[in-house]
Amino acid sequence: MTFTSAIMWLPSRFSFKFSVSALRRGVPPSYPHVVRRGGCNTAAFMPEAAGFEGVSGRAALQEFSVSNSEDFWAAVARQRLSWIRPFHTVQDCDLSRGRIKWFQGGMLNVSVNCLDRQVHICPERVALIWERDERGSEVRYTYRQLLEMTCRVGNLLKRHGVRKGDCVTIYMPTCPLAVASMLACARIGAAHNVVFAGFSADALAERIRDAQSSIVITMNQGVRGGKVTELKKTVDTAVQSCPTVRHVFVAMRTETLVPMTDRDVLMDEMLKEDVVCEPAAMNSEDVLFLLYTSGSTGKPKGLVHTQAGYLLYAALTQRYVFSYHDGDVFGCVADIGWITGHSYIVYGPLANGATTVLFESTPVYPDPGRYWETVERLKINQFYGAPTAIRLLLKYGDQWVNKYDRSSLKTLGSVGEPINTEAWEWYHRVVGEGRCPVVDTWWQTGGICIAPKPSEPDEEIVPGMAMRPFFGIKPVLMDTEGKVLTANNTSGALCIAQPWPGMARTIHNNHERFIETYCQPYPGYFFTGDGAYRSPKGYYQITGRLDDVINVSGHRIGTAEIEDVVNQCPAVAESAVIGYSHDIKGQGIYAFVVLKKNMKIKEEDLYKQLNSVVSEKIAKYACPDFILLVKRLPKTRSGKIMRRVLRKVVESDLDSLGDLSTLDDPAAVQEIIEAAAVSKAD
Repeated sequence: MTFTSAIMWLPSRFSFKFSVSALRRGVPPSYPHVVRRGGCNTAAFMPEAAGFEGVSGRAALQEFSVSNSEDFWAAVARQRLSWIRPFHTVQDCDLSRGRIKWFQGGMLNVSVNCLDRQVHICPERVALIWERDERGSEVRYTYRQLLEMTCRVGNLLKRHGVRKGDCVTIYMPTCPLAVASMLACARIGAAHNVVFAGFSADALAERIRDAQSSIVITMNQGVRGGKVTELKKTVDTAVQSCPTVRHVFVAMRTETLVPMTDRDVLMDEMLKEDVVCEPAAMNSEDVLFLLYTSGSTGKPKGLVHTQAGYLLYAALTQRYVFSYHDGDVFGCVADIGWITGHSYIVYGPLANGATTVLFESTPVYPDPGRYWETVERLKINQFYGAPTAIRLLLKYGDQWVNKYDRSSLKTLGSVGEPINTEAWEWYHRVVGEGRCPVVDTWWQTGGICIAPKPSEPDEEIVPGMAMRPFFGIKPVLMDTEGKVLTANNTSGALCIAQPWPGMARTIHNNHERFIETYCQPYPGYFFTGDGAYRSPKGYYQITGRLDDVINVSGHRIGTAEIEDVVNQCPAVAESAVIGYSHDIKGQGIYAFVVLKKNMKIKEEDLYKQLNSVVSEKIAKYACPDFILLVKRLPKTRSGKIMRRVLRKVVESDLDSLGDLSTLDDPAAVQEIIEAAAVSKAD
């Protein structure tokens, strides 16, 4: 039985039995998005604002959310989440000690907030559109179907010994069963640990062991960009060094049979389970999920997110940053294994009753028009993707975009890294036809913290800038002495001055590391690890990770700033800049450059162009000391450029390249190594 057949039986073979138990306990239905009679424009925008005295306008609403943080978040949480038991304390936080607690005393169930209350109102609304790798074969799932699938998976997990407080590891591509597995964990009170399905067996094993999972959910194979990946084989290798694993649940994405052991359970077992699964009552600060991110020490950090605060923040940002309205189709094309997928494919959209797209393929499969053909066919209203994908598609020209109808688009989003000006302008002018706002979003793990929206409809958006803090976010810039920089037109270390509900709570099994990383560098503030520039108008521009800052003869400059200017050169498609040891200047600037398709230019002419534009836009000291032309940059499947790998190549430290299994194509590294060797020989 294929994966498709295993999960498409829901509407035809079983009558739906709605789980009314939560409603019997007094959980209100889904938040009604209506305008209160007599309210001002601000209350029409956010109904809770009607209770905020003297607040008029979105800038005033943001200011109120910071200066009256508890009042703001209490009102929003009461209205937008369905509670089993109301909270009695809005927050109990002390950033200097790494103590972060929100909505204490409250109890709820995240899956009820995402599914049951939507089913209560509109059971046949489409929840998920699975845009499979095979173009034109999308599959739709209603909220009723998704709730049934979630309940069956939840019952299956319970039957195999998963209890409240356990952690289930999910190693799956972006698909409906992955969503149902996440929500099933939330329903029965287990945490989930979604591991990106491109990680190696060693990386997967490390995460399973740290999470102490007894259950792993996977698929026989993954399909992406026309290529098949052996997921079950990877899991089999990983669990050999994971003594806690009792069972591996296996779903079938393809017809290919895989070896099964006594430990393995086919997900077809779901068919035997009931469509009703009683939701567990969870405390606001119970763990919802772990998500492992790369750490500077080389050991992944298992960041912990909890129930109420995370869900509320994901839902609020999804609605207001993207100007989402009921009935829209929300298209986040990230992988479900990353936090972007957690927040803006699953939890945020579903909590808002949205139709959300699960994109299984790549931007260029079967051709560079894939995104835009999908937009036309699914009538996507909000499109959220990575700058690296936008730069890649820019290389192929406008024709692949203009071939398809994009009139459904209302908002374009950018996520993962700062977007350079040329890519922003192409995204806005060509993809969005000059009518769709582009929201360049800056995150902390959990959700968007700075973005151009929400703002008044006629307020400006500056290309390449994240710009405005979201509700409840108070950014500050710090100097090297740890003092707050109050003036505009200045740069510094970006911190957040007060806690917010969507922030991570700790690092799993290592709270000391959490405090050292985020709370100790600037006591009393949350250190983001990024540098930022605040413009004369008070807008924020992210200049890059502070460990991506190059110090050239005493001049500190972010790699992102140089890359933005290099990418403005007409011949350049994209670039990556790193610092390297320089005998005279301390650090030199090394630029890896990818030319636009079919672009022919002499290297000496390119060198002159780049130095000219960098000198003009930044300063002479920022000019690259070395430029290496490459066919492509090493990137993860989520689109992040692996600058760590580029540094090792430049340093000729090839023995320390580390695990390359997360790259979209590890062969790109060998191409760069060979190009660097030829360059040195010349």
